[in-house]
Amino acid sequence: MPQDTFIITLPPGQLPALRGWQATPAHLAYRLGPGPHLFRADGAVPPRGGVMVVDDQDFDPLGPTGPLCQEIIRECQVRGFSGAVLDFENRLPPLEQIAASLDEAFARRGWTLFVPERYGSKALHARVTIPSALSGGSLQKRLEEALEHFGESRTALALEKRREDFFLPSPTGSGQPLSEEELEGLMQRLSPSVFFSGELCARYFTYMSRESGAHFVLFDDGDTLRHKVEVARGLGIHTFLAPWAEVGPYAARIGIQRRPEQSRARR
Repeated sequence: MPQDTFIITLPPGQLPALRGWQATPAHLAYRLGPGPHLFRADGAVPPRGGVMVVDDQDFDPLGPTGPLCQEIIRECQVRGFSGAVLDFENRLPPLEQIAASLDEAFARRGWTLFVPERYGSKALHARVTIPSALSGGSLQKRLEEALEHFGESRTALALEKRREDFFLPSPTGSGQPLSEEELEGLMQRLSPSVFFSGELCARYFTYMSRESGAHFVLFDDGDTLRHKVEVARGLGIHTFLAPWAEVGPYAARIGIQRRPEQSRARR
Protein backbone atom coordinates (compact mmCIF):
# COMPACT_ATOMS: atom_id res chain seq x y z
CA MET A 1 0.00 0.00 0.00
CA PRO A 2 1.46 3.42 -0.93
CA GLN A 3 2.65 5.49 1.99
CA ASP A 4 1.27 8.97 2.59
CA THR A 5 3.59 11.96 2.45
CA PHE A 6 2.60 14.98 4.55
CA ILE A 7 4.31 18.30 3.80
CA ILE A 8 3.59 20.57 6.77
CA THR A 9 4.00 24.33 6.47
CA LEU A 10 5.10 26.19 9.58
CA PRO A 11 7.45 29.02 10.61
CA PRO A 12 10.89 27.94 11.84
CA GLY A 13 10.00 28.87 15.42
CA GLN A 14 7.31 26.20 15.51
CA LEU A 15 9.52 23.42 14.18
CA PRO A 16 9.88 21.65 17.57
CA ALA A 17 6.14 20.86 17.50
CA LEU A 18 6.65 18.70 14.41
CA ARG A 19 9.60 16.66 15.59
CA GLY A 20 7.49 13.83 16.99
CA TRP A 21 5.65 13.29 13.71
CA GLN A 22 6.55 11.60 10.42
CA ALA A 23 6.09 14.68 8.28
CA THR A 24 8.29 16.90 6.14
CA PRO A 25 8.61 20.50 7.35
CA ALA A 26 7.96 23.22 4.78
CA HIS A 27 9.59 26.36 6.15
CA LEU A 28 7.54 29.58 6.00
CA ALA A 29 10.63 31.75 5.89
CA TYR A 30 11.11 32.99 2.34
CA ARG A 31 9.64 35.60 0.00
CA LEU A 32 10.35 37.11 -3.37
CA GLY A 33 11.22 40.79 -3.09
CA PRO A 34 12.62 43.73 -5.05
CA GLY A 35 15.37 43.03 -7.53
CA PRO A 36 13.90 40.48 -7.85
CA HIS A 37 15.73 38.63 -5.07
CA LEU A 38 15.04 35.91 -2.52
CA PHE A 39 14.62 37.18 1.05
CA ARG A 40 14.55 35.20 4.28
CA ALA A 41 12.25 36.27 7.11
CA ASP A 42 13.87 38.79 9.44
CA GLY A 43 15.18 37.22 12.63
CA ALA A 44 14.43 33.68 11.49
CA VAL A 45 16.99 31.03 12.39
CA PRO A 46 18.16 29.58 9.06
CA PRO A 47 16.27 26.28 8.74
CA ARG A 48 17.79 23.00 7.57
CA GLY A 49 16.20 20.02 5.87
CA GLY A 50 12.67 19.69 4.57
CA VAL A 51 11.51 22.10 1.88
CA MET A 52 11.28 25.86 1.55
CA VAL A 53 8.07 27.85 1.01
CA VAL A 54 8.39 30.94 -1.20
CA ASP A 55 5.60 33.50 -1.43
CA ASP A 56 5.18 36.28 -3.98
CA GLN A 57 3.51 39.01 -1.92
CA ASP A 58 6.38 41.45 -2.44
CA PHE A 59 7.45 40.24 -5.87
CA ASP A 60 8.91 42.88 -8.20
CA PRO A 61 8.33 41.83 -11.84
CA LEU A 62 11.08 44.16 -13.09
CA GLY A 63 14.48 42.65 -13.69
CA PRO A 64 15.79 39.27 -14.86
CA THR A 65 14.49 36.10 -13.22
CA GLY A 66 17.53 33.91 -13.91
CA PRO A 67 19.65 35.21 -11.00
CA LEU A 68 16.67 34.85 -8.65
CA CYS A 69 16.26 31.20 -9.63
CA GLN A 70 19.94 30.64 -8.91
CA GLU A 71 19.49 32.21 -5.45
CA ILE A 72 16.69 29.74 -4.72
CA ILE A 73 18.78 26.79 -5.93
CA ARG A 74 21.79 27.87 -3.85
CA GLU A 75 19.62 28.27 -0.75
CA CYS A 76 18.27 24.76 -1.21
CA GLN A 77 21.80 23.40 -1.56
CA VAL A 78 23.13 25.26 1.48
CA ARG A 79 20.17 24.40 3.72
CA GLY A 80 19.81 20.80 2.60
CA PHE A 81 16.29 21.31 1.26
CA SER A 82 14.80 18.57 -0.91
CA GLY A 83 12.38 20.89 -2.70
CA ALA A 84 10.25 24.01 -2.60
CA VAL A 85 6.62 25.09 -2.43
CA LEU A 86 5.86 28.06 -4.68
CA ASP A 87 3.04 29.80 -2.81
CA PHE A 88 2.24 32.16 -5.68
CA GLU A 89 -1.09 33.98 -5.42
CA ASN A 90 -0.53 36.10 -8.52
CA ARG A 91 -0.15 34.93 -12.09
CA LEU A 92 2.40 36.99 -13.99
CA PRO A 93 4.68 36.03 -16.91
CA PRO A 94 7.86 36.47 -14.81
CA LEU A 95 6.43 34.16 -12.12
CA GLU A 96 5.59 31.62 -14.81
CA GLN A 97 9.20 31.87 -16.03
CA ILE A 98 10.45 31.26 -12.48
CA ALA A 99 8.20 28.21 -12.06
CA ALA A 100 9.32 26.75 -15.40
CA SER A 101 13.02 27.37 -14.73
CA LEU A 102 12.92 25.91 -11.23
CA ASP A 103 10.91 22.94 -12.49
CA GLU A 104 13.70 21.95 -14.89
CA ALA A 105 16.48 22.66 -12.39
CA PHE A 106 14.79 20.77 -9.55
CA ALA A 107 13.98 17.78 -11.76
CA ARG A 108 17.66 17.47 -12.73
CA ARG A 109 18.65 17.42 -9.05
CA GLY A 110 15.91 15.03 -7.92
CA TRP A 111 14.18 17.72 -5.85
CA THR A 112 10.42 18.16 -5.61
CA LEU A 113 8.66 21.36 -6.65
CA PHE A 114 5.08 22.13 -5.60
CA VAL A 115 3.07 24.69 -7.60
CA PRO A 116 -0.51 26.03 -7.59
CA GLU A 117 -2.85 24.52 -10.14
CA ARG A 118 -2.68 27.52 -12.48
CA TYR A 119 1.08 26.92 -12.83
CA GLY A 120 0.74 23.21 -13.56
CA SER A 121 1.06 23.66 -17.32
CA LYS A 122 4.27 25.70 -16.89
CA ALA A 123 6.07 23.29 -14.55
CA LEU A 124 5.64 19.89 -16.15
CA HIS A 125 7.57 17.89 -13.53
CA ALA A 126 6.10 19.64 -10.48
CA ARG A 127 3.49 18.43 -8.03
CA VAL A 128 0.30 20.40 -8.49
CA THR A 129 -1.55 21.38 -5.31
CA ILE A 130 -5.35 21.14 -5.42
CA PRO A 131 -7.16 23.03 -2.59
CA SER A 132 -9.42 20.86 -0.45
CA ALA A 133 -11.92 23.66 0.23
CA LEU A 134 -14.93 23.97 -2.07
CA SER A 135 -18.09 26.04 -1.86
CA GLY A 136 -19.94 23.91 -4.39
CA GLY A 137 -19.68 20.76 -6.44
CA SER A 138 -17.90 17.60 -5.32
CA LEU A 139 -14.39 17.15 -3.93
CA GLN A 140 -14.14 13.70 -5.47
CA LYS A 141 -15.05 14.98 -8.93
CA ARG A 142 -12.69 17.92 -8.48
CA LEU A 143 -9.83 15.54 -7.73
CA GLU A 144 -10.80 13.17 -10.52
CA GLU A 145 -10.54 16.06 -12.97
CA ALA A 146 -7.13 17.02 -11.58
CA LEU A 147 -5.93 13.43 -11.92
CA GLU A 148 -7.12 13.28 -15.50
CA HIS A 149 -5.23 16.47 -16.28
CA PHE A 150 -2.02 16.05 -14.27
CA GLY A 151 -1.82 12.34 -13.45
CA GLU A 152 -1.53 10.54 -10.14
CA SER A 153 2.20 11.17 -9.70
CA ARG A 154 1.79 14.95 -9.97
CA THR A 155 -1.40 15.60 -7.96
CA ALA A 156 -1.28 16.66 -4.31
CA LEU A 157 -4.10 17.74 -2.00
CA ALA A 158 -3.65 21.03 -0.13
CA LEU A 159 -5.65 20.71 3.08
CA GLU A 160 -7.35 23.84 4.37
CA LYS A 161 -9.44 24.28 7.51
CA ARG A 162 -12.10 26.52 6.05
CA ARG A 163 -14.63 28.71 7.90
CA GLU A 164 -16.82 30.97 5.74
CA ASP A 165 -20.15 32.74 6.01
CA PHE A 166 -21.99 33.10 2.67
CA PHE A 167 -24.88 35.38 1.84
CA LEU A 168 -27.62 33.56 -0.06
CA PRO A 169 -27.72 33.59 -2.96
CA SER A 170 -23.95 33.72 -3.45
CA PRO A 171 -23.22 34.55 -7.09
CA THR A 172 -19.43 34.69 -6.61
CA GLY A 173 -19.10 31.50 -4.58
CA SER A 174 -17.03 33.38 -2.01
CA GLY A 175 -18.00 34.04 1.59
CA GLN A 176 -16.78 36.07 4.52
CA PRO A 177 -13.91 34.26 6.29
CA LEU A 178 -14.55 33.56 9.97
CA SER A 179 -12.01 33.17 12.73
CA GLU A 180 -12.30 30.19 15.07
CA GLU A 181 -13.64 32.50 17.76
CA GLU A 182 -16.22 34.06 15.41
CA LEU A 183 -17.49 30.65 14.36
CA GLU A 184 -17.74 29.45 17.96
CA GLY A 185 -19.56 32.65 18.96
CA LEU A 186 -22.00 32.30 16.08
CA MET A 187 -22.77 28.70 16.97
CA GLN A 188 -23.23 29.52 20.66
CA ARG A 189 -25.61 32.35 19.79
CA LEU A 190 -27.65 30.43 17.21
CA SER A 191 -27.41 26.80 18.42
CA PRO A 192 -27.95 25.74 14.77
CA SER A 193 -28.58 22.28 13.38
CA VAL A 194 -25.26 21.31 11.80
CA PHE A 195 -25.11 18.98 8.79
CA PHE A 196 -22.36 17.17 6.93
CA SER A 197 -21.99 17.44 3.15
CA GLY A 198 -20.54 14.27 1.67
CA GLU A 199 -19.90 16.06 -1.62
CA LEU A 200 -17.94 18.93 -0.09
CA CYS A 201 -16.59 16.89 2.85
CA ALA A 202 -17.47 19.83 5.12
CA ARG A 203 -19.98 20.77 7.80
CA TYR A 204 -22.57 23.49 7.31
CA PHE A 205 -25.57 25.25 8.79
CA THR A 206 -27.92 28.02 7.71
CA TYR A 207 -29.44 30.97 9.55
CA MET A 208 -31.48 34.11 8.94
CA SER A 209 -30.45 37.65 9.80
CA ARG A 210 -32.91 40.55 10.00
CA GLU A 211 -30.27 42.84 8.54
CA SER A 212 -28.73 40.69 5.78
CA GLY A 213 -31.16 37.84 5.10
CA ALA A 214 -30.24 34.20 4.56
CA HIS A 215 -26.76 32.88 5.38
CA PHE A 216 -24.93 29.61 4.72
CA VAL A 217 -21.94 28.79 6.94
CA LEU A 218 -19.42 26.20 5.74
CA PHE A 219 -16.63 24.95 7.98
CA ASP A 220 -14.09 22.20 8.64
CA ASP A 221 -13.02 20.28 11.71
CA GLY A 222 -10.85 17.24 12.36
CA ASP A 223 -13.42 14.82 10.97
CA THR A 224 -14.00 16.74 7.73
CA LEU A 225 -10.26 16.98 7.13
CA ARG A 226 -10.01 13.23 7.68
CA HIS A 227 -12.80 12.67 5.16
CA LYS A 228 -10.96 14.79 2.59
CA VAL A 229 -7.77 12.80 3.08
CA GLU A 230 -9.72 9.56 2.71
CA VAL A 231 -11.35 10.73 -0.54
CA ALA A 232 -7.91 11.59 -1.94
CA ARG A 233 -6.42 8.27 -0.83
CA GLY A 234 -9.29 6.41 -2.46
CA LEU A 235 -8.33 8.03 -5.78
CA GLY A 236 -4.63 7.21 -5.41
CA ILE A 237 -3.46 10.60 -4.10
CA HIS A 238 -0.97 10.18 -1.25
CA THR A 239 0.77 13.56 -1.06
CA PHE A 240 -0.73 16.21 1.19
CA LEU A 241 0.23 19.79 2.05
CA ALA A 242 -1.19 21.31 5.21
CA PRO A 243 -0.46 24.20 7.61
CA TRP A 244 0.48 22.98 11.08
CA ALA A 245 -1.47 25.83 12.64
CA GLU A 246 -4.68 24.33 11.22
CA VAL A 247 -4.06 20.56 11.29
CA GLY A 248 -1.80 20.19 14.33
CA PRO A 249 -4.63 19.30 16.75
CA TYR A 250 -5.86 16.64 14.31
CA ALA A 251 -2.51 15.24 13.17
CA ALA A 252 -3.17 11.64 14.21
CA ARG A 253 -6.78 11.78 13.04
CA ILE A 254 -5.87 12.72 9.47
CA GLY A 255 -3.21 10.02 9.29
CA ILE A 256 0.12 11.60 10.21
CA GLN A 257 2.11 8.89 11.95
CA ARG A 258 4.19 9.41 15.05
CA ARG A 259 7.88 8.66 14.81
CA PRO A 260 8.75 5.25 16.30
CA GLU A 261 10.68 6.70 19.24
CA GLN A 262 7.69 8.91 20.10
CA SER A 263 5.29 5.97 19.92
CA ARG A 264 7.45 3.97 22.32
CA ALA A 265 7.72 6.91 24.71
CA ARG A 266 3.93 7.21 24.93
CA ARG A 267 3.47 3.57 26.04
